[in-house]
Amino acid sequence: MGTIERFGHGGDVWTAADAFGVDRKALLDFSANINPLGPPSAVIDRLRREMMPSIVHYPDPGHRQMKKLLAARLGVDEALISIGNGAAECMALLLLAIRPKRVGVIAPCFSEYETLSRKFGAEVMHRVGSEDNDFRATETQLTELIEQADVVFIGHPNNPNGALYDRMLLGRLAALAEAASTILVIDEAFIDFANEEEHSLIPFVHRCPNLIVLRSLTKFYAIPGLRLGYAIAQPQHIAAMSAMQVAWSVNGLALAAGEALLTDEQADQYAASTRALIDEERAALRQQLHRLGIRTWPSVANFLLCRAPEGWTAKSLQAELCRSGILIRNCDMYVGLTERDFRLAVKDRDANAIVASALAAVLQ
Repeated sequence: MGTIERFGHGGDVWTAADAFGVDRKALLDFSANINPLGPPSAVIDRLRREMMPSIVHYPDPGHRQMKKLLAARLGVDEALISIGNGAAECMALLLLAIRPKRVGVIAPCFSEYETLSRKFGAEVMHRVGSEDNDFRATETQLTELIEQADVVFIGHPNNPNGALYDRMLLGRLAALAEAASTILVIDEAFIDFANEEEHSLIPFVHRCPNLIVLRSLTKFYAIPGLRLGYAIAQPQHIAAMSAMQVAWSVNGLALAAGEALLTDEQADQYAASTRALIDEERAALRQQLHRLGIRTWPSVANFLLCRAPEGWTAKSLQAELCRSGILIRNCDMYVGLTERDFRLAVKDRDANAIVASALAAVLQ
């Protein structure tokens, strides 16, 4: 059997269905980290209204309304915003604009940092975070990367383990990046699941010329099929990224969804309900996994990095669960992890009970 994650990511129910002969629509997907509440009702309503206008007209190539609303929400100038077809496009655009020779990453981390960097001809340098430090790099390791690389990516919270860095530490690194002529990229794709105002680096951008912050709107708002993300950086970086962007790369339905999110009167309630649900269910799921002999690491996001008991590999556990209609994310290909490591999304109480029961049946 080949690797389910042959495209490098979770959520590939098509490959899983083919590999195990199951109905992809019946799979309970714990390999992709999507808000279990589903999209806000305002988004669904807007998409219904915008369906025909959005598919019979070209989308705005300048993303003007989206930028205007986002600037107001974040308290930044529109010139500091680049809208992308997911945060992954923003990563690609900044690499195309900067053309780094060396890119630094903290392993384990989101695979696109390395994949895109190599695609665009860069050498990738790793520093491996210690599992005893929840896979965070030390300040010494981070300093070394910034001094040696042209671009450094840091996940905040990091994927696949969900750990945050201290914001003051990241602020010091941003200042160091300026002195070293290095671009520091902070990937905040999952920061909405934490206390955004307390942890985000966006307020630092105006005074840190070499800092780029990436955000995703697809995980927290459960719209991954639409692809929508953005970058916040000083105007010279945004202009350089925009010059690399293909016209109309962000489709009209994605822009309509983003505009609906940013004008939704129930947005704060949706966010609070999401965080409360994830905090409660993540803690409960960790306890259930612990009773099964599965190690987990602390996370502020809607997923848990797990280690299977001795005698099991993540790949074998994935196969057993998939035959039962459950897909988990095998993490054995991540630098810094082991063949026993896997990732579980945190869903609602009923779904989490199903995966815990299935794991118990397999392991015991």
